[in-house]
Amino acid sequence: MAESTRIRANPNRVPVNVGRLDRVMFLTLTRSESKRWFPVRNGSKPVCLAMSTRAETSGADREEKVVIVGGGIGGLATAVALHRLGIRSVVLEQAESLRTGGTSLTLSKNGWRVLDAISVGPQLRKQFLEIQGVVVKKEDGRELRSFKFKDNDQSQEVRAVERRVLLKTLASQLPPQTIRFSSKLESIQSNANGDTLLQLGDGTRLLANIVIGCDGIRSKVATWMGFREPKYVGYSAFRGLGFFPNGQPFQQKVNYIFGRGLRAAYVPVSTTKVYWFICFNTPSLGPKITDPAILRKQAKELVSTWPEDLQNLIDQTPDDAISRDPLVDRWVWPGIAPRASKGRVVLVGDAWHPMTPNLGQGACCALEDSVVLANKLATAMNGGTESIEGAMESYRSERWSQVFRLTALANLVGKLLQSDNPLVCSIRDNIVSAMGQSSRTNSGKHKL
Repeated sequence: MAESTRIRANPNRVPVNVGRLDRVMFLTLTRSESKRWFPVRNGSKPVCLAMSTRAETSGADREEKVVIVGGGIGGLATAVALHRLGIRSVVLEQAESLRTGGTSLTLSKNGWRVLDAISVGPQLRKQFLEIQGVVVKKEDGRELRSFKFKDNDQSQEVRAVERRVLLKTLASQLPPQTIRFSSKLESIQSNANGDTLLQLGDGTRLLANIVIGCDGIRSKVATWMGFREPKYVGYSAFRGLGFFPNGQPFQQKVNYIFGRGLRAAYVPVSTTKVYWFICFNTPSLGPKITDPAILRKQAKELVSTWPEDLQNLIDQTPDDAISRDPLVDRWVWPGIAPRASKGRVVLVGDAWHPMTPNLGQGACCALEDSVVLANKLATAMNGGTESIEGAMESYRSERWSQVFRLTALANLVGKLLQSDNPLVCSIRDNIVSAMGQSSRTNSGKHKL
């Protein structure tokens, strides 16, 4: 057997037997939810994907062992993780091509560990700047606090990554024809032996032994499983990606600006691009607006008296890189919300636990979900003691506590940051400022 490779081995924990898994590291969470990576063993044989033909009797046009619904971050990461284990999957994406919309997302060290495990981390790091720290200011420009990430955690790694680049990079790791575009899921039906019949918009009917729902916050798979629609949290966000062809002028830090019922931030993504957002309270969703001229005008009006850097960023944003979206979440309450799996159908990422972006953990959690689920499914499919259904339940059990905690915490942080109560805002600003003063007094390192 090839020699094992370890990263951050935990001497206080008995190693997990992951079997002969092929060229990929897997994430497990201890009870304290710290991340640990276990040995990778090379030289494993691909999992046998033989599946008896049942398409005719079920009325399906074809059958597949593993079908992933949704070609977003969670779906493609799951497909890549399974592929590296020798397990073929089919990804159904309703769009005609990889999604080019969206702007940027922030990935912390837990997200980067997953990307390293599936061997795309080095490729992405070359394209995006590492963020050194944070500066928090009032809308009048007064600084409340500043700190560097590595002063608190030497292992921390934060980068803002373009969504389209991340999707393209993940897709490049998959065999040709893995992703089937223009494949919109219309209906789901389970049969007596546990297989799932998927009806697509073009009339195609697929019989799947395993279905992994990665179809986002409006997931049809989650709806079929009994989940309610995500709940609007009372505020929306403008997002954009400013483009500076001759080089962007900002330092490598996150710049937060706090107001009353209004906040904004911007962070460099690369040498030429800067991600920004503006969160604003609004009691109703209002009409869907896609006209970039209107979006730009509305965004600028919200922060018309705020620092000019933010105004300039909005002006430097191409029409196809500005959007407005309502923010939603769904808490997966124990004993109330449906479980993450039903038979041999399971959910990943936003399809299971949509959360607000206040902690920057939505994409990281989806990536972690994908690797944990792939690990457990591969073990079950490769002769492990657990059934497929048992592996999916084990995945839920391992991931639930973290995603529930982060969903709830992100919601509560958002309520505090979006408050328009003068007293609450004053207390918030004083606490943030006091934290900054304390940090500088204790270490003298935090001034950026």
